[in-house]
Amino acid sequence: MIACLDRFVPDTESETATDDLPKLPTGDLTLAGRDFGGIRRTTPKAVVRPSSSADVAAILRHASHSPSLTVAARGNGHSINGQAMAEGGVVLDMSSLSDHRPMEFSDGFVEVSGGTLWEDVLVRCVAEQGKAPRSWTDYLGLTVGGTLSNAGVSGQTFRYGPQTNNVSELEIVTVSGDTVLCSETQNADLFFASLGGLGQFGVITRARIPLQPAPDMVRWIRVVYSEFEVYAKDAEFLVTRGDDDSFDYVEGFAFVNGSDPVNGWPSVPIGPGQVFDPDRIPTGSGPVLYCLEVALHYVNDEATASVHERVQEKLKQLKYCKGLEFTTDVKYEEFLTRVKKAEKEAKESGIWDAPHPWLNLFVSKADIVDFDLNVFKKILKDGIGGPMLVYPLIKSMWDSRASVVLPEGEIFYLVALLRFNRPFPDGPPVEDLIAQNKEIIDCCETNGYDFKMYFPSYDSEEKWKRHFGDQWSRFVERKARYDPTAVLAPGQGIFTRTHHHQPNL
Repeated sequence: MIACLDRFVPDTESETATDDLPKLPTGDLTLAGRDFGGIRRTTPKAVVRPSSSADVAAILRHASHSPSLTVAARGNGHSINGQAMAEGGVVLDMSSLSDHRPMEFSDGFVEVSGGTLWEDVLVRCVAEQGKAPRSWTDYLGLTVGGTLSNAGVSGQTFRYGPQTNNVSELEIVTVSGDTVLCSETQNADLFFASLGGLGQFGVITRARIPLQPAPDMVRWIRVVYSEFEVYAKDAEFLVTRGDDDSFDYVEGFAFVNGSDPVNGWPSVPIGPGQVFDPDRIPTGSGPVLYCLEVALHYVNDEATASVHERVQEKLKQLKYCKGLEFTTDVKYEEFLTRVKKAEKEAKESGIWDAPHPWLNLFVSKADIVDFDLNVFKKILKDGIGGPMLVYPLIKSMWDSRASVVLPEGEIFYLVALLRFNRPFPDGPPVEDLIAQNKEIIDCCETNGYDFKMYFPSYDSEEKWKRHFGDQWSRFVERKARYDPTAVLAPGQGIFTRTHHHQPNL
């Protein structure tokens, strides 16, 4: 159906049965047939738990000599549209790698397996080195290989770029069974192809990540805005300042102008005993308000007065609603793992295992005000049962040699609609939420917005071509170079294993 790439396919008679896979520990077929999105279900033929790159190579080599077998790498299963699934194929449970390949520290770097969770990287790096990676995701229960295959963004991205910009070396196992060390100067094309490459070019089994000194504490602040244009201007001001003039973390979100405990005012306060005072909201405010979330790092021996002075110096330049400021101080590790508390609560209530039809977009600055008018203020004016993130990023902090595609212009916005609804019938039918996502995409297309889907999912070659734009040819050429028979990452539906001799550009 989509982008046929096979240049050589063995005869069916030569196909090795799945039963003849290299004898390795196996995993749960049912677990590997679903993901965090909870929307798709598949049935893989096998789940393999590799203990080394050699194990991964053996599986890929086996699959490459089959006319139809596909392989997907699965980290913590946090994908949302079946990206880590392989219907009738083999799923590599990458979490097993971290059990056999311990972290190693050297010269300001940490080397970790592709199946290591970022939360484990944080704990070990801070505890043993007093250092930490520069760029994170909001939720750290994700694997290193998983986020590097997408981008990895959070409130530090404006300063350091995404996680794909903060890795110095990868070990990648290719479909041919080769284990390749690659970096900006060694096997650079495979290195950049794999960063943001959606798992299409090889399996990331090891990453070397630069570290910097970790702070002790974080001053965590939220301030509220009634007008999107004012919010956006302040957020853009902060992400375009130099290191000394800005905060160490800048994010933000839209929320409902009402008392709903999940979608409205109560979702904003962050410290014990803090209460949102709706009387501080300007008269005539619309159905949606905006919260700018920032953080400043500091060390234990810095005087409280000094921290306060630095924060106030930065805040005084912003035009938020006075009296709607919320501040607290937390340990650095506590701040970075702040979503862990929400995860625990969601698991206890059953929400974590419910479907999560999330939608993540990159929207150009040129269209974000109109997007706010048509999407946040109309389609989503009642909220989504979870965070509606919207904050600016800087394009020059992203390496264009990687496979990630972005809107035009130096400033673009991450829009992340992170639904945490109760399962039907206590919550809305998942079909309604999927339909709402489609309504948003249709709105963007109808209005001609410059946008890209982050964690993309499309059902036709034409849509994938439109997504990649002028980078489509490069993506297809890289696929033909590193995975010509389309063994890897079948769940995304970009490429299929067929019998054509040349790629369809």
